[in-house]
Amino acid sequence: MSLLAAHLVSLQLSLSCCWALSCHNTESSPDFSLPGDYLLAGLFPLHSDCVGVRRRPMVTLCDRPNSFNGHGYHLFQAMRFGIEEINNSTTLLPNVTLGYQLYDVCSESANVYATLNVLSTLGTHHIEIQADPSHYSPAALAVIGPDTTNHAATAAALLSPFLVPVISYEASSVMLGVKRYYPSFLRTIPSDKYQVEIMVLLLQRFGWVWISLVGSDGDYGQLGVQALEEQATQQGICIAFKDIIPFSAQPGNERMQSMMYHLDRARTTVVVVFSSRQLARVFFESVVLAKLTAKVWIASEDWAISRHISSLPRIWGIGTVLGVAIQQKLVPGLKEFEEAYVWAKKAAHRPCSRDSWCSSNQLCRECRAFTVQQMPTLGAFSMSSAYNAYRAVYAAAHGLHQLLGCASGACSRDRVYPWQLLEQIRKVNFLLHEDTVIFNDNGDPLSGYDIIAWDWSGPKWTFRVIGSSTWPPVQLDINKTKIRWHGEDNQVPESVCSSNCLEGHQRVVVGFYHCCFECVPCEAGTFLNKSDLHSCQPCGKEEWAPEGSESCFLRTVVFLTWHEPISWVLLAANTLLLLLVAGTAGLFAWHLDTPVVRSAGGRLCFFMLGSLAGGSCGLYGFFGEPTLATCLLRQGLFALGFAIFLSCLTIRSFQLVFIFKFSAKVPTFYQAWVQNHGPRLFVVISSMAQLLICVTWLAVWTPLPTRDYQRFPQLVVLDCTEANSPGFMVAFAYNGLLSVSAFACSYLGKDLPENYNEAKCVTFSLLLNFVSWIGFFTTASVYQGKYLPAVNVLAALSSLSSGFSGYFLPKCYVILCRPDLNSTEHFQASIQDYTRRCGST
Repeated sequence: MSLLAAHLVSLQLSLSCCWALSCHNTESSPDFSLPGDYLLAGLFPLHSDCVGVRRRPMVTLCDRPNSFNGHGYHLFQAMRFGIEEINNSTTLLPNVTLGYQLYDVCSESANVYATLNVLSTLGTHHIEIQADPSHYSPAALAVIGPDTTNHAATAAALLSPFLVPVISYEASSVMLGVKRYYPSFLRTIPSDKYQVEIMVLLLQRFGWVWISLVGSDGDYGQLGVQALEEQATQQGICIAFKDIIPFSAQPGNERMQSMMYHLDRARTTVVVVFSSRQLARVFFESVVLAKLTAKVWIASEDWAISRHISSLPRIWGIGTVLGVAIQQKLVPGLKEFEEAYVWAKKAAHRPCSRDSWCSSNQLCRECRAFTVQQMPTLGAFSMSSAYNAYRAVYAAAHGLHQLLGCASGACSRDRVYPWQLLEQIRKVNFLLHEDTVIFNDNGDPLSGYDIIAWDWSGPKWTFRVIGSSTWPPVQLDINKTKIRWHGEDNQVPESVCSSNCLEGHQRVVVGFYHCCFECVPCEAGTFLNKSDLHSCQPCGKEEWAPEGSESCFLRTVVFLTWHEPISWVLLAANTLLLLLVAGTAGLFAWHLDTPVVRSAGGRLCFFMLGSLAGGSCGLYGFFGEPTLATCLLRQGLFALGFAIFLSCLTIRSFQLVFIFKFSAKVPTFYQAWVQNHGPRLFVVISSMAQLLICVTWLAVWTPLPTRDYQRFPQLVVLDCTEANSPGFMVAFAYNGLLSVSAFACSYLGKDLPENYNEAKCVTFSLLLNFVSWIGFFTTASVYQGKYLPAVNVLAALSSLSSGFSGYFLPKCYVILCRPDLNSTEHFQASIQDYTRRCGST
């Protein structure tokens, strides 16, 4: 409490000091005060501030020549008009008269002095120090005003300890809504928080991401610029240039010339000017002098529709002006009230004698000298602000109406404390000329903004409403067809550092600003997500994308189906081979005891034909979608079957060569070979070796169905995992070894008797086998598509067919077409001929 007491003492000293230095020998106008049961105070800028060096702490004398402020005059009259209406009403505050004390707050010192006057007890010029501030009764129950953020912050800071309601009509700064510091502050103008959000939405609506930002000195401009910079940056908008117009700025001075130079260097099409009217005028005078044209200027509500700016010479050439303005409202009867004030006979000024007390800024000589022809023009901007002052008066009146219990038809005249009235004002909810007046928890109204555009198409300047905003949440509705852009084609100007990239091209930031970038196409297999234009995202496993894509596509699943023409050809060929093998087996069975069948191996031929049939059956596993069963059988069955065939072929060729060429030379070895069933033993051992290799292969490197994503970017190739396994390579290497052995033995028997000479056919078939697999492995090294299994089938089918054709078809030909050669006599004659040739050699 001692801290509060000290604060109050300082206020009392300040008031006394101000009184001593500035209030002697001044006059006051009767238009500034009205007696009543309850008093409201009004703080209005009837005159502009006098900028100059001060050597003494004196309160500014506002009523000076050439300083009249027509805008403040309309606010002043709006409050007088509102209170007159309320006093004449039979429904609002019946049998209660409202009075007022109005003050001209042309400067900070005048504002402080007026606020201290409000705090002083009625009829005195001092502030009483009480133990309980809630029971303090100041001269006025509530304050309407002041106008600027700086003035409102000062007044609210001084009045808040006493919870005196302060209802501002123009102070829109966000900081004033912080109840911790300004618990008694309310306003009838929307907070800059919403204005900033609307500005950002406006920039986004037209795609302007490369902007300049200029604010005015003081809380309104600086806080607005700070909030706008934060929100714009969060939405991806880059601020290329930012500056503050100082209070000391003058059109064309060195400071403003530097600002214009850097603004031009920034090369932004859009400039947001969050400034007070006074400094905005200085700024645009400098813009006109610097000949900055062809830009889009975004105006804050304080100057958006102010004639103080639009009346500047040659301002029509600066480009397009869009702005956020207070919603256009009218105060019905205000214009007539002002005209009646001009016509009315006015009472004389009252001198302030030494033994009485009065305020130093309750005087406006120029106001009393108006004529109907020479009175301030009530423009749209002043009318909107006047409506806010008018609405603030009605808000205080409705709060007092509830507090005095006037709903019953008669008001009690109890003593009212400011804090009681504050509670009721916060709860008001009423209609004023079809406009709902209500405050949120921060003391802000729920009214919106208009979006306007300046229009020079007619004989003189005007503006048109092109949209509106509402909240919560903040929404923006704009009719773009109402905007007349600068330029011959009436197209929306661009304001970007770098043009948008083509589809599928990511932005690679160049320099400090993320709005300045180069465009780089996304690599194949990646796409550009529109939510993040700065990095390409990889496609999913089942998806693909070409280079420079902004979306992924599902991969096509491919495999060798049963229904493709190439499959039909291979299946027909394989089936035909099986039929030929079966037919040959039947033919050999029917002629089992003939010399041709016996010379071919007799019953061993059925084992060879069976192995060919087994290998051929394995080829069916290459068709259709791969499964575990087909992956296990297709290569393994072929490798084992063909190995058995090659083993039989090898031992058959070896045996013929051994009988005819070496049996006489090494009879003991030949006898042991025959007695121990050497041929059968070799076939079994060789076949078992391949069987062991295949079992190991299938157990250790089990071929499994796989989805191959690496071969083609746009395809998923269904295949088996046997191609690169060691087991697969060993099995085929073993078959290669058997092929070479068979080829060698066949070649050694090239000079055997004709009926036993199989060298030509077998050699040709084995050469075809080599060529087939060389062709397959070469193809597999350069092609990995869906038809690779078809190439594999073709190679395997070539091997099986060549083996069958080279060994069995000549014998079938003899059996069917040359039965004369299929006789014992012919074979004996062939052997005798071979013996004679060998003897002669």
